[in-house]
Amino acid sequence: MRVILGPMEGVLDHLMRELLTEINDYDQCVTEFVRVVDQLLPEKSFFKLCPELKQGSKTRSGTPVYLQLLGQDPDWMAENAVRAESLGAAGIDLNFGCPAKTVNRNKGGAALLQHPELIHQVVASCRKAVDNSVPVSAKIRLGWESPDECFEIVDAIEKAGADEITIHARTKFGGYKAEEIKWEYIGKIKERTSIPIIANGEIWGYQDGQNCIETTGIDSLMVCRGAFNIPNLGNMVKYNHQRMPWNDVVDLLLRYSELEMEGDKGLYYPNRVKQWLVYLRKEYTGADELFRAIRKFKKAAPIVEHIEEYKAACAK
Repeated sequence: MRVILGPMEGVLDHLMRELLTEINDYDQCVTEFVRVVDQLLPEKSFFKLCPELKQGSKTRSGTPVYLQLLGQDPDWMAENAVRAESLGAAGIDLNFGCPAKTVNRNKGGAALLQHPELIHQVVASCRKAVDNSVPVSAKIRLGWESPDECFEIVDAIEKAGADEITIHARTKFGGYKAEEIKWEYIGKIKERTSIPIIANGEIWGYQDGQNCIETTGIDSLMVCRGAFNIPNLGNMVKYNHQRMPWNDVVDLLLRYSELEMEGDKGLYYPNRVKQWLVYLRKEYTGADELFRAIRKFKKAAPIVEHIEEYKAACAK
């Protein structure tokens, strides 16, 4: 089984990738998207979202990192794919699945699911532009409104020469509603195509992963939101590990604090750590208590100090 740590815009930054790949045996990561509009972006745009490029496009623990591009112009997407390749990207992932309204209004992400021919052109342009040794993958949803749209979309991507495709088993209209998940459609796609597939959506633990594999016939899985609710979700899905105890999660929060201070001098840390606690409190009651205690703080130092005091109090 392969387990991939998926991208989450504004959440899964390089510091979080660093942390989560230290404690999980992920086979691959994907960055937040680099937004491509009508120009060749400077190198700093790529290094900002994927500083792992400076270390062989891998996290410090050795997990390969694919760089994700989001855009709708085939030529500019190809130009930027070439730049990513020149900087050493382990792979290029193309985002056709982001459901964010701001992205979709600008004809990016999931909005392209309404235009399979344009998806084909973008994928084909990028695949032709970079060396065959660099994988080019695509991430999609089942469709814009109807899951039956998936077959034409996947056919367009396969004919464009993509090496792999990640399928989030909901439509754009399905959002993130649990009842909208349709793993069975990924199984139907598998019967019609030879392109390797990664299944994504509603995988919150070992049994979910096993159910997805049984339903789809696919043993490559991607986790996203759940990886923030339960930090060791990757190993839970892959090896049936138990959920990380809350005391260990507190230690992880302090480790994250160290990485954030080192990475951006704590400028974004207050918002980032609060955001993570919002995810964690869906699984850990202690996270809600901790969130309520630190939410008034706007600077990094008092937040870190409070987490340290909280850890000491729990140890008594």
